Amino acid sequence: MENATTPLALSLNNVEVIYDRVALALKGASLEIPQGGMVALLGANGAGKSTLLKSISGLLKAERGEVTRGAIHFEGQAIDRLSPQERVHLGIVQVLEGRRVFEHLTPDENLVAASAIRGNSRAEMLRQRDMVYTYFNRLAQRRDAESGYLSGGEQQMLAIGRALMTQPRLLMLDEPSLGLAPFLVAEIFDIVRRINREEGLSVLLVEQNAIAALEVVSHGYLIENGRIVMHDSAQAMKQNPDIQEFYLGGAEGRDFRDIKHYRRRKRWLS
Repeated sequence: MENATTPLALSLNNVEVIYDRVALALKGASLEIPQGGMVALLGANGAGKSTLLKSISGLLKAERGEVTRGAIHFEGQAIDRLSPQERVHLGIVQVLEGRRVFEHLTPDENLVAASAIRGNSRAEMLRQRDMVYTYFNRLAQRRDAESGYLSGGEQQMLAIGRALMTQPRLLMLDEPSLGLAPFLVAEIFDIVRRINREEGLSVLLVEQNAIAALEVVSHGYLIENGRIVMHDSAQAMKQNPDIQEFYLGGAEGRDFRDIKHYRRRKRWLS
C-alpha cells in the first residue's frame, strides 16, 4: 500500500477472532496503517468492522471474544497479550460507536476526566484541552453546558475530544457519522483530517458511509463477512465500478445502510 520504507503505525497479519469459542467473526484479516496515515475500513453492518477495532484496542474479552490466530503489531511491538489499559498507554485509543460521554458533566469536565488516564500535570492537561477546543470550536462555545443537552454532532465532537485528551498515537473512530446530518459529518471528518495532518496522528476510520470516508482518507479496506476482500487507494476505490455499484450507491449516492439487494454479482466474490 505504501513505500516499503514507510514505517507502520499498525499492522494486522492474518488475524482470526472467535466469540464464545464457536462463532468465527474475523477470518484471516490483514491491514496496515502507515505512521501518520489516515485509512478507512468500509463495510456493511455486521461485516466485522467493530470486531476488528476491538481486536486492536483489546476490548474483545468483555464480549467473550478472543484473537485465536495471527499477529497485531503497533509501532513494531506485538500487542496481542496486552490489556486495554496498556494499549491506551502505548497510544492506542478507540472512540466507540454511539457518542459515549458523561452526559451529566460539562464538556470541560468530560475533557478533564479523560486526561486523568495519563496523569499529566495541570499545565499539560490545559494545553491538551486548549488544543481540543482549537479544533472543535463548537465545544469551546458550549464548554459550560451539560453534555446531555449538546446536539448529536457536538456530542460526537466531545467523544473525539475526550480521546485526544489521552494523547493518542493511533485514533480509531467507530462509525462517527452515525445518525448525523451530512453537513455535520463533513465538518467532523474535515476536522479529523486536519488533526491527522497537523498533529501527525495516525487514524483508522471505520464507516458505513463510504462516500464521506473516501473523501478524507488516503487508502481504504473493504470487509465482508469477516474477510478483507479489497484494499486500494481511496481514489481507485471511488472509481472501481463494483464499489460504485454496491457501496457508493451508483449515481444516487446511497450508503451501506440503504443497500438491501445487490443488482449484479461482485467481481471479487467470483
